[in-house]
Amino acid sequence: MDLQLNEEQEMIRKMARDFAQNEVAPVAAELDEKDEPPLANLKKMAELGFMGLAIPEEYEGIGADSVSYVIAIEEISKACASTGVILAVHNSLGSHGLVAFGTEEQKQKFLPPLASGEWIATFGLTEPETGSDAASIKTKAVLDGDEYVINGTKQFITSAPFAHLFIIFAVTDPSKKHRGLSAFVVEKGTSGFSLGREENKMGIRAASTCGLVFEDCRVPVANRLGEEGEGFKIAMSSLDAGRVGIAAQAVGIAQGAYEAALAYAKERHSFGQPIAEFQGIQWMLADMATRIEAACLLTYQSALAKDRAKKTGERYSKEAAMAKLFASETAVWVTQKAVQIHGGYGYIKEYAVERYYRDAKITEIYEGTSEIQRIVIANQILR
Repeated sequence: MDLQLNEEQEMIRKMARDFAQNEVAPVAAELDEKDEPPLANLKKMAELGFMGLAIPEEYEGIGADSVSYVIAIEEISKACASTGVILAVHNSLGSHGLVAFGTEEQKQKFLPPLASGEWIATFGLTEPETGSDAASIKTKAVLDGDEYVINGTKQFITSAPFAHLFIIFAVTDPSKKHRGLSAFVVEKGTSGFSLGREENKMGIRAASTCGLVFEDCRVPVANRLGEEGEGFKIAMSSLDAGRVGIAAQAVGIAQGAYEAALAYAKERHSFGQPIAEFQGIQWMLADMATRIEAACLLTYQSALAKDRAKKTGERYSKEAAMAKLFASETAVWVTQKAVQIHGGYGYIKEYAVERYYRDAKITEIYEGTSEIQRIVIANQILR
């Protein structure tokens, strides 16, 4: 396996890194403190083509390979995990279903404004009483002529307050359990569709999150994604794609915290020498660097598997789950050690490691908890 980045991938890394350090990092703490989305930087990312990374060129996207995609997510997340997850959800959960399962008419209508960043996309599967058990969602969609009438609620929807397009899952045939789920494209402003309460979160505070409410919301049949009953398949496929992006986000968070801890350890003096000269600190830094390297390699491997799947039709659930599991748990461990190395300063908001620590935890929860990832992996290896 050749893990050397090609010229295009190196160019995307440089572009993403320069943008992240010059535009994203300077405002990350302020946006986190204000619980305010990075709307200005989303527009700038759109101008650079990042919002269309995973959208094919024929629909005005970049059509980049998945390694390039994870590189961009990693670099942006190293500066601001909130901006990174908005970019990841838009390119994966929000766009993947349309790219993989949409009709030509749907692709022509929806993908160009997503690729340009004019519209932001997100994904609505989780409900107030249903998280990991996706087959038990309660939101219903009833066919009425050439429209579906949707009723129900969704919970914890990333980017919802400023999103324009929502991939929503609802029950169309309760008797078929998970085979009775269907997927729909719901546009902002659709009658009967409104936003719920915005959440006050521990981390990724600049990635606005709220619920969705459907009260006799009428969506045309033309906006159904795939056939009736294909919703579960579309959701699982989208989550595979999404987990690759969340793994990259976790790697970026861990890398940012590690670099901050490394710099601090060289500058901070105690007992007459830099704390980096103490073996206890050195071993923490060595373990941090090693775990990040392993998480990065697993993430790149999952990206390569995703690209192979486009050609072969194979699933890459195991690779995506392994990357997401290991990278997210690495991010939590590394950020905890980064705070420890900073001592008391790591516990105050003037130092970025406090934010990295809070941001890391969600990567073990959304798009499938660590426990769900272990179930996915076990199911694959026990076949």
